[in-house]
Amino acid sequence: MSRIEREINTVRVMITDYCRAHHNAKEPCLECVELAEYALERLNKCPFGEGKTTCARCPVHCYRADKREKIRTVMRYAGPRMIYRHPVLAIFHIVDNRRKAPVKKKTATS
Repeated sequence: MSRIEREINTVRVMITDYCRAHHNAKEPCLECVELAEYALERLNKCPFGEGKTTCARCPVHCYRADKREKIRTVMRYAGPRMIYRHPVLAIFHIVDNRRKAPVKKKTATS
């Protein structure tokens, strides 16, 4: 599994756990589905690709302010619970968070 795929899976799991606890739904609600799709889109367009750290440590904030605050809320809730519910994903997330922030490559100018 690639780094981006793992990050996508982690975000989906976190959003699903948050939605179950806060929106009393077995399946993610429309608001949470939209947040997951937005996060997926942002991860797929990440300029750092496989070399990225977690989004919280990234020097480029590509989330809109409202979505950034919502994902922070989700992660504040789901993050501490991940070690019990999804230990493998939690460990990978901790390891990825310890990576150094990537440096964006400079474009060549003629």
